[in-house]
Amino acid sequence: MKQSQLFTKTQKFAPKDEKSKNAQLLIRAGYIHKEMAGAYSLLPLGIRAVENIKQIVREEMNTMGASELIMTGIQRKELWDSTGRWDDSVVDVWFKSELKNGSEVGFGWSHEEPIGDMMKSHITSFRDLPIHVYQFQTKLRNEMRAKSGIMRGREFVMKDMYSFSRNQDQHDRFYNNCIEAYKRVFDRLGVGDDTFVTFAAGGAFTEFSHEFQTVCEAGEDVIYINREKNIAINEEVLNDKTLESLGVAREDLEEVRTAETGNIFNFGTEKGESLGLYYTDDQGDKVPVWMGSYGIGITRLLGVLVEKFADEKGVVLPHGVAPFAVHLISIGQDRKAQEIYGALTKTGVDVLFDDRDIRPGEKFADSDLIGIPTRVVVSEKSLATGGVEVKKRTQEEVRVMPLDEFYEEINNHQG
Repeated sequence: MKQSQLFTKTQKFAPKDEKSKNAQLLIRAGYIHKEMAGAYSLLPLGIRAVENIKQIVREEMNTMGASELIMTGIQRKELWDSTGRWDDSVVDVWFKSELKNGSEVGFGWSHEEPIGDMMKSHITSFRDLPIHVYQFQTKLRNEMRAKSGIMRGREFVMKDMYSFSRNQDQHDRFYNNCIEAYKRVFDRLGVGDDTFVTFAAGGAFTEFSHEFQTVCEAGEDVIYINREKNIAINEEVLNDKTLESLGVAREDLEEVRTAETGNIFNFGTEKGESLGLYYTDDQGDKVPVWMGSYGIGITRLLGVLVEKFADEKGVVLPHGVAPFAVHLISIGQDRKAQEIYGALTKTGVDVLFDDRDIRPGEKFADSDLIGIPTRVVVSEKSLATGGVEVKKRTQEEVRVMPLDEFYEEINNHQG
């Protein structure tokens, strides 16, 4: 992409009513646009970053044998009534509306009920199980608090996956495999060492759950961790019973502030029974399906990464998440820069080419604010001394590299 064709522009200041660092920087860098509290539009840079996070998650979900689909966000009142979760006193984040024919609908805050109901059309026999499906879906939640930028929105993108199993053993195998897959996701996002599988309450989903909590000062949760035993407990369930069941003492736990970036729930057979989701086993008996639910906050993760890695100059994103791998900047050498741009894109390198007719200082400041991992400057000086100037976003060192050496390095890093 040429930067002259990018309609978004960087900004020196964020909206005065925006308090969160992640949204301030993402707005200034041109990743997102604020519509209202808790609702943000994804701009071209933001879409590319979100799609990169989605692709990392997608690859790990596919590795587990899950299939991708997408459900409608419009949901039937009658279905949620059947499980008792239409009631606002049970689930207090519903957005609801009324159709012109007078019937009520809700806008999807979660999809356990609709996807479980849909599976009645696909599950009849034990031979149909297990089934694992996931989607990337825009969720709508009428949150009371929407002050953390894209880390807590009223509209957000979520990966939600659902498992359907014959029995507990089959369910537990997938549940545990999912924990390992999530760990790989967070490793690939660069936050694996700071993300803990955390024992927590289930909220509106089930009695208990496992959360994936990422250490983040801007987070809204507090957890207690024992790094030696790799045990983490959400403060909401920190009590003597929990400590005893996990075999840890209160004095051995470290308090840290975190953001919940993922969660998994075991519904057992309760959800299947309430939805009428049964299968016939090999003895001909009717048996309720075991269900599980597994979420990752996609747009929330983008906010968390910005909160954790940004510096005083702007956004910093890991290589696999940043909207482009290379920020190519021309300083009075557009023809040579165009040649380099063509060579890089031909080999599959994602490049943002700053071909704008503005001062070099503005280009460098924008580059730091946007936060692409590698900056490459083509100038009369660099060409006279052997090639191009290469600088990593997180380093101060500037290297002058011959073009052949640069091409080899960047393509090896891509691979």
